[in-house]
Amino acid sequence: MAFLSSHSSILTTTHSTSTLSLPKLLHCHHSSSSSATRPTALSFPNKPTTTQHTHNLSTTSVPINKWRTNVSFFPTFLKKPKDAKPIKDELLEAIAPLDRGADATPEDQQRIDQIARKLETVNPTKEPLKSDLLDGKWELIYTTSTSILQTQRPKFLRSRTNYQAINVDTLRAQNMESWPFFNQVTADLTPLNARKVAVKFDFFKIAGLIPIKAPDRARGTLDITYLDEELRVSRGDKGNLFILKMIDRSYRVPV
Repeated sequence: MAFLSSHSSILTTTHSTSTLSLPKLLHCHHSSSSSATRPTALSFPNKPTTTQHTHNLSTTSVPINKWRTNVSFFPTFLKKPKDAKPIKDELLEAIAPLDRGADATPEDQQRIDQIARKLETVNPTKEPLKSDLLDGKWELIYTTSTSILQTQRPKFLRSRTNYQAINVDTLRAQNMESWPFFNQVTADLTPLNARKVAVKFDFFKIAGLIPIKAPDRARGTLDITYLDEELRVSRGDKGNLFILKMIDRSYRVPV
């Protein structure tokens, strides 16, 4: 789910079993002809009976041997999928010095987006909204959203850490800021497909204490494009990229 940018919140609106049918080998069989007793005067010494049978067997075996040479017993769909770990390591290394994206140049953003897209191609969780891996509290470690990064503020007035929690069973989400303001926002989620949700914010909490009803326009969508036990990649409806790491799988969002 993408983080919505409204009100300085961190939620930005947002095997087939293939049966390998091998051709059946045609079994060459030849009947042995029985010899009838004939008068000794009638003989056929020049009839190439043995030679003829040998010739037929030889010509039949050629295409079979050729077929055996060209058939692969390890088709493409049985090959092991590409490992996500080296791509994850590359992604984490690239974002580490960028202060969650606040110090990222356009070139940095482009490179990270390319690595994220590579990771998305090996996503092990095809239907994240049906997976328990989505549940819990996530820490935002990179985003392109300037409203979440608060880059227009001096550094000492920016949130040090941003979190997002999701509970699939209740379809609830919560975004939280750390010091110095501790603002929060909660939202209802409506699945649009197995990996994308519509987001409707209901209440903001100023300093985590003062509730303010969210305006009806505080909406968005979130597409969860990669999910495993420790990392999540999401894309919002405004085109922003969000990368988060799991920190508390037991966390529950207020209903």
